[in-house]
Amino acid sequence: MPRTARRLLTAFLALITAPVLAAPPGQAQPDPDNAPAVHGLKGEYFRMSAPGARDFAHLGGVTLDPNIDLPGLAGTFASLTGQSEHTTARWTGRITPPETGQYTFHAIGDNGFRLFIDGAPVIDHWVGDWDVEQNSAPVALTAGKAHEFRLEMFQDIGGANMFLRWSGATTPKQIVPESAFTPPEGFQIYPVELTVGQDGRSLVLDFEEPVSALGDLVGHLVVEADTTAMPLGSARVTREDRSRVVVGLTKPIQRGQRVRVAYDGNGGLRVGDDTVPQTIRSATNQSTHRLTTPWGDKLDTNRPLPEYPRPQQERKQWLNLNGPWEFAGATAGQQPVFGKRLPERIIVPFPVESQLSGLERHEDHMFYRRTFTVPADWRVGRGQRLKLNFGAVDHHARVWVDGKQVAEHSGGYTAFTADITDALRGGGQHELIVAVTDTTGDNQPVGKQTRNPSGIFYTQSSGIWQTVWLEPVPDVAIDDVVTTPDLAKESLTLTVKSSTATPGDSVTATARDREGRVVGTVTGRANTPLTLKVRKPHLWTPDDPYLYDLEVTLGRDRVKSYFGMRSIGIQNVGGFPKLVLNGKPIFSLAMLDQGFWPDGLHTAPSDEALAWDLKAQKDLGFNAVRKHIKVEPARWYYHADKLGLLVWQDFVSTNITDESGQQAFLTEGRRTMEQLHDSPSVIGWIVFNEGWGEWDRTATGQITESVKAADPSRVVNAHSGVNCCASKGDSGKGDIIDHHDYVNNDPPWPDSTRAAMDGEHGGFTLRTPGHMWPGTPAQIYSGVPDKAALTAKYVSNTETFYLAAAGAELSGSVYTQVTDLETELNGMWTYDRREIKVDPKPVREINRKVIAAGANAAEDAEFPGNGHWPLNEGRGTDSRDLSGGKSTVALKGDAGWTPGVSGSALKFDGDGDFAQTQAPVVDTTGSYTVSAWVTLDELPGNYASAVSQDGRRAENPFYLQYGHGAFAFSLPGGNRARYEVTPELNRWYHLVGVRDDATGTTRLFVDGKQVATAQGGPEQVSTGPLAIGRAKYAGQDTDFWSGAVDEVRVFDRALSESEVAALHAQVRR
Repeated sequence: MPRTARRLLTAFLALITAPVLAAPPGQAQPDPDNAPAVHGLKGEYFRMSAPGARDFAHLGGVTLDPNIDLPGLAGTFASLTGQSEHTTARWTGRITPPETGQYTFHAIGDNGFRLFIDGAPVIDHWVGDWDVEQNSAPVALTAGKAHEFRLEMFQDIGGANMFLRWSGATTPKQIVPESAFTPPEGFQIYPVELTVGQDGRSLVLDFEEPVSALGDLVGHLVVEADTTAMPLGSARVTREDRSRVVVGLTKPIQRGQRVRVAYDGNGGLRVGDDTVPQTIRSATNQSTHRLTTPWGDKLDTNRPLPEYPRPQQERKQWLNLNGPWEFAGATAGQQPVFGKRLPERIIVPFPVESQLSGLERHEDHMFYRRTFTVPADWRVGRGQRLKLNFGAVDHHARVWVDGKQVAEHSGGYTAFTADITDALRGGGQHELIVAVTDTTGDNQPVGKQTRNPSGIFYTQSSGIWQTVWLEPVPDVAIDDVVTTPDLAKESLTLTVKSSTATPGDSVTATARDREGRVVGTVTGRANTPLTLKVRKPHLWTPDDPYLYDLEVTLGRDRVKSYFGMRSIGIQNVGGFPKLVLNGKPIFSLAMLDQGFWPDGLHTAPSDEALAWDLKAQKDLGFNAVRKHIKVEPARWYYHADKLGLLVWQDFVSTNITDESGQQAFLTEGRRTMEQLHDSPSVIGWIVFNEGWGEWDRTATGQITESVKAADPSRVVNAHSGVNCCASKGDSGKGDIIDHHDYVNNDPPWPDSTRAAMDGEHGGFTLRTPGHMWPGTPAQIYSGVPDKAALTAKYVSNTETFYLAAAGAELSGSVYTQVTDLETELNGMWTYDRREIKVDPKPVREINRKVIAAGANAAEDAEFPGNGHWPLNEGRGTDSRDLSGGKSTVALKGDAGWTPGVSGSALKFDGDGDFAQTQAPVVDTTGSYTVSAWVTLDELPGNYASAVSQDGRRAENPFYLQYGHGAFAFSLPGGNRARYEVTPELNRWYHLVGVRDDATGTTRLFVDGKQVATAQGGPEQVSTGPLAIGRAKYAGQDTDFWSGAVDEVRVFDRALSESEVAALHAQVRR
């Protein structure tokens, strides 16, 4: 094909920076006479005349866009108009259908848009919302006829995108293709063909004439892959063809990425006698480079994942069936044909959509086939049975052996087993066929899988995705070993389940320490709880993940297992319900771990890779992990047990539309609990994530209670992100109250029985060229420019919002997330696990501080209870506590001394001066009394506080204050005992506030007499100092006192009226 034809067929994006299309004098002119048909639309990008005008006031640039499939328009607006917000765009040209018929247009964008065909409006959605699809009425289009096309949109603020699809009688709903569009007559583009090489590391610029001057091309060139600028190397003119320039890329462009090349026209690049003008053009991407992991690159496709897959019920004899299988797509209801080879090859156990499967496509219905031979020494049928085990198959599986169906299972995240002994026909080879259906549709647990990946939802993982294996077992065999540690009794409760055991069959379980010494043994019946004593047990913790070996026998059957001795629960620590491990407070510092891989999707490419994700988190100083809406293979939990990570296990969410979906969700959740029960690392169950699949708040509470009843050995989180995203609201059930707090403005707070968890936060985005999945990055979370900025932001955010909270009200947090995941780029590692995106050292240091704060949460929990500060020193920067509590008051700022009601007093000028103790003095969760003598130099505009005590919430536990025309004793939530009065300036008043927990009241006394009463207010824990002369609100010092304060006292009980009167009389004025 001639070069002119090639470049006009492949180059489909050009920028002309003025409304006219002609190039300036002295620059190369395209030859319209030789131009064949060019596809695409003329795109015009504008700035509004003013925010909200939504007009087409100032043209910024004109492009040739291939079609309306534009996910990253904010960047386009910025580059063409100089701003990414308060902009508009217009696309014009002609549209020609492939055949005559009625077509429905489907438009969706951010923000409003309107579509015209042949001058008539077919969609009018000039509305400031986003991502709300609009559908036209059927529009008659004629094959071979070019119909006039115009689409307009506006962008107010935030992200911007625009998509146009069509559908017809024989056209499924799809993006309107580039081939359907032609630009308006006379629209021309600069003649250069742009191509990314097969290795993804070079860009070729192919001009029509030789390059006469290269200039500083690289300094004036931007190459974007899916809107991300790629780092450039050097540029050179090729020796073979002087009309070609090769620009090196230091990071590879992936196959399937959209590539846009922008040259600003100022780099001195000349072709022939002409200067190359400013040009923006899409490049043809011929890259074959794929995003893979180091482990996937080394995969042995004949022996993938060779490790025994079930570490807590391991048998010596087994046969791994992973590796090449035969494969074929199928149709709904299609039945297998036995004895016939299937046409394709797939590598099990990788999902059919994954690279490592060898197929990389989705099928709703599919068949797998292979043959196997049973080892003769297994003696199957002669006192031995043969079990076929599947780690997981997504979603509905039917299994045949030698033409006989042996199993049927629904649920893509849990294991199942079939006894296939009776299906075997003779010796030699046996045929195994698995039929799978996975539509990733409603009412089946899918987690983060979707048919249309984008944002926080990812590619499907259909079919067999965990290990398949055979193992012989005796006629009387162990089905399961269920273990539960009991620290109080220094024992392990153990049940050996067997469907084939008789009442006369006995089991024996023997526990050994790491040195192989027997530490306990027990013998008893199968299917009955047994108690195995473990004297002075070595406890399992994240710092010391000690595991005991366990051997269990039932007749001739013998399995190896292990267990850890640990307890988990909620206890009162420092006035807050807190998470405790083995009776000690622990802060669960976790990352969100979703378990996807660019080459294996749901399936890690190796056992080493599976462990790497966990070890990487532990190496950064995290001690916990939230396994998010996915159930991993058993070996993942084995690695968590060995490494020492607390695991919060999500139930797998479902898009529930009816009772069948509810039942599927509950069934898979119950199976998950049973399957993971023995793992010491699993400390908690998370029933719902936000509002995903939740159908009723009362039902949520009932499910949570049933989960707790089924497994009282763990804590239960009814609802991670109860504050977010279609949640039905707080059911009040479970052990945890959990908020998602990505902008750190809605932290959770414990109630009287439930500990507080920040179930998701962070999500800071960093693009890493060369390590990104094809597709425009999701514009979800706040972005940072580089590794240093991401590190600093994580450290600052953790220090600001989680360090102090860990030592007080908060029991855990979850940072989003471990790795990037497809187009969601908020990981601490890239999706391919090849680059870490933060500096490990400062991240590890702040994490260790947070965990230490959580462990020390109880250290400062003792309150002296009483305090008495006569404030008679008259000089210096400290004042003694004469109550015996030793809570010295330190003066801050310009606080000074003045004559008091008796002796000296503290003097404040209302501009930031105050005095305070080092720690809280009185426990504000019960009854207490606060007393002070005060004068005012001036009346405050809002409030002025004489005495308060700091807590962790926005409002302090109490304020003894004046404001809004009244003295007040104020507790959180607007509970104020107020006495309206305009006080005389410089006159001494005696203020006493009483919180009476027994009567649920708050009382205010002025000059010895009760003047006001109110509701008692919430029981709020004090964690900070008692302050004189200031308040604190939302973490900031405020409401400074202007005047004097004297004779401050606090009591850890509610004083009576007579006691307050006596207290007043003690001071002589």
